[in-house]
Amino acid sequence: MLNSMAKGKTTITVERGKLEKVRRLTGAASASAAIDIALDRLIRSERIRADVAAYAEQPATAEDAALAAITPSFDDLADETDWDALYGGDQ
Repeated sequence: MLNSMAKGKTTITVERGKLEKVRRLTGAASASAAIDIALDRLIRSERIRADVAAYAEQPATAEDAALAAITPSFDDLADETDWDALYGGDQ
């Protein structure tokens, strides 16, 4: 959530029981904070749902699968660097 986003005051009607559940679930200090958190989570959930639906409509092509199956050899990364000496071994 971006704290610098413009906010506006509005009047809404909500079921008190739902609002209290949201406050308990989120730990929100106020009704406004609870609604803000709930809206952020709904937006995120809907974006994920839309992404999943888009991927389901467009399955991976054979070219995509072949690209994903490529395992690089990393031979070009071999050199004489003593990484343990530089970074302290197991971390």
